[in-house]
Order: sequence, then C-alpha cells, then structure tokens
Amino acid sequence: MGKTYINPQPILLPLPAVLASCAHEERRSIITLAWAGIVSSMPPRIGLGIRPQRFSYNLIAASGEFAVNLPDKNLMEAVHICGSKSGREIDKFNELNLTPVRGQEITAPLIGEAPVSLECKLDRIIEMDGSHHLFIGEIVKVRADEDILDEEGKVDPVRAGIITFGGGNYWNWGTHLESRKP
Repeated sequence: MGKTYINPQPILLPLPAVLASCAHEERRSIITLAWAGIVSSMPPRIGLGIRPQRFSYNLIAASGEFAVNLPDKNLMEAVHICGSKSGREIDKFNELNLTPVRGQEITAPLIGEAPVSLECKLDRIIEMDGSHHLFIGEIVKVRADEDILDEEGKVDPVRAGIITFGGGNYWNWGTHLESRKP
C-alpha cells in the first residue's frame, strides 16, 4: 500500500466532543467544542480552542472559570444545539431542559445530565494567529456518575458512553483492546 502527502489539516482523531459551560454575572452559556485536550497532568490542565467571536469566549475570559462536561448519547441534541446556536440569543440550559448544577470549586454551572464534569479555573489564554485562541484551565474538581467508575475509582469511558467526534460524525467509544499499566 502506497503513501501520499495531503494538505495540512487537524486530523488527530478521535476528538472529544465536549460541552463547556460558563457564566458571568447574569449570563450563562454552553458551547460545543471538539478542540479540547489534556495539556498537563501535574497539575491537571485542559486546553480548549475557542474562537474569539463565540459568546462563551467572553464569559470564560471575564469569569476566569468554566466546566467541561463530557456528554453521552443522551446529550446528542445538546451537543448539536450548543454548537449551532448562540448563547447571545437563547439560554441553552432552559432551551434544552438541562439541569444547571453548582460545582464545589467554581460558580459556573455544571450540566447535571453529563456523566462527567470537570470544574476548571482559567490559568491563561494564549492568543494565537488563526481561527482559535487556546484557553488553559486547571482541573480543580471532577464530578462523575458513580456507576461509570471502575474498581480504582477512575472513569470508564466505555461504561460512561462518552462520545467522540471525527470525520464529521459522532461516535461512542469503541472496542477495548487491552490494558497496560505504565
């Protein structure tokens, strides 16, 4: 089988499909993002790529905090709506009948229906040339459904049914291949 070169593209797959929730003063919103990933383990930090034009961009920048909610298939409508409608026009919690839950470490609402929510404090915003800026947040607390935890108390992504995004499609976690301890 031959190899060929193709044009540069963001092809690291699969991508997480996350719902980042945020609030500042009387406004709150939820944004669907696929540009998300862990950038540090000590302390645990996550990076989110957000366009400056997005409503949630300013809410997170002003409040200094956000939650990253990992959706399952029951939240597919929310993933679609939160990625296609602006929080400037609608309250997405109300529109989608989602339960805002107060976190332990942040005041931005978590999504009660999400199997996993990461409470994050904004560490920095890296302004980058191009379409998105990089928001780095320290994960200060994790809220998870008890029934998705493994024997070691870690989130089992298959049990959680966490969805991913790739090639314009959404996916559930695939087949478990093997376990390895570092």
